[in-house]
Order: sequence, then structure tokens, then C-alpha cells
Amino acid sequence: MTQTMNRSALDYLTAATTLPAVSVLALRVAVAVAKWSERRRTRADLAKLDVHGRRDIGLTEGQALRETQKPFWRA
Repeated sequence: MTQTMNRSALDYLTAATTLPAVSVLALRVAVAVAKWSERRRTRADLAKLDVHGRRDIGLTEGQALRETQKPFWRA
């Protein structure tokens, strides 16, 4: 998935349709896994940035280090 469904979109989808509970659970799991995957990928990309790249996006070395050391499940 290149884009993740945010929580409000998921809530709208489940409210707009009558989905079985197992389908709602499966959607929530899929959204969580997509978010985790995106966090892992973007943090890995952040770790590869040099000083100039971090400066371009407005992060100090310490801020970038703290972000890259977070586990994928933590926002």
C-alpha cells in the first residue's frame, strides 16, 4: 500500500456499510500493518539522510536519532 487509510476513513467505511465484525477487525488489522510498514520505511529513509538532508527537512541530528530509534508501532 502506498497510502494508508486513516482512522476517520475506516470509521466512515464501517459506519456507511453493514460489515460483519470479522471484516471490521480485518480492516483495522490491515490499517495498523500499513501504518507500521510506512513508519518502518520512513524511519529507515530518515536514518540514511546526511546532515544536509536533515537540515533541509528541519531536523537536528538528535531529533532524527530519536525518531529513528523508535519502534515501528510507536507514533
